[in-house]
Amino acid sequence: MFTDQVEFSDIHQGKVDPEYLDLLQRVLAIQADCEIGGPHLYVDKMLPSAPAKIDQLVIARTAAEEIDHFRKFAKVGGDIGVDVAYILSRNNDERYLQAFRGLITTWEDFAVFGFLIDRVGKYQLDEFIGCTYKPLAAVLEHPSRVLDEEEGHIDYGTTRTAELAAMGGEAKERAQKAVTFWYVTGLDMFGSSTSKRAERYRYWGLKRRSNEEAREQYRAEVDPIIRSMGLTVPDPLAGRKYL
Repeated sequence: MFTDQVEFSDIHQGKVDPEYLDLLQRVLAIQADCEIGGPHLYVDKMLPSAPAKIDQLVIARTAAEEIDHFRKFAKVGGDIGVDVAYILSRNNDERYLQAFRGLITTWEDFAVFGFLIDRVGKYQLDEFIGCTYKPLAAVLEHPSRVLDEEEGHIDYGTTRTAELAAMGGEAKERAQKAVTFWYVTGLDMFGSSTSKRAERYRYWGLKRRSNEEAREQYRAEVDPIIRSMGLTVPDPLAGRKYL
């Protein structure tokens, strides 16, 4: 396992293995795409139709924070030759991950997206804590504004989902439908359990957990929360694309 601490100067001077650089560039492009992908999903429809002014404020603030996260990862990537300018204007159906394709047009989908998908996002960010590329690890160093803001997105989505479930009736049914969709989508975001690339990320110290390990930790966290809301935990295999 590779444990050296890599500085920008090491890459600039060509001192790193080509595979290391390739994987680092790839993961930074994907992360930048995910950060900007969220606002592209929900701002147009959800900002004007939020249930209350405070919710509109939260949506606007969340989008601004995600755009700032994009800026941070784009800066780290740009320094090592990752051009992410195209990501700003690419169509949603061209995003790296399925979760960021399409549009969010309902309040329950927005709430559950924050509850489940932003939580997956935090798992992905956690992988970079203490990673071997120091400029990337620095973005997540404690105290990390990025991680704190991501926690806020998760808490808001979790609270709103619980409120919808507690209303019962059609509101609860809509919340359950959204949970069923985003739960499976979230599990797929971790990738294939047999991914060879994921193992190379671990070898080079750019990630800490296997895809399956992170996915199971995620399930262990969210399943009890879903049950506590009076909702049903979806079948973790139904409709999955990556096992």
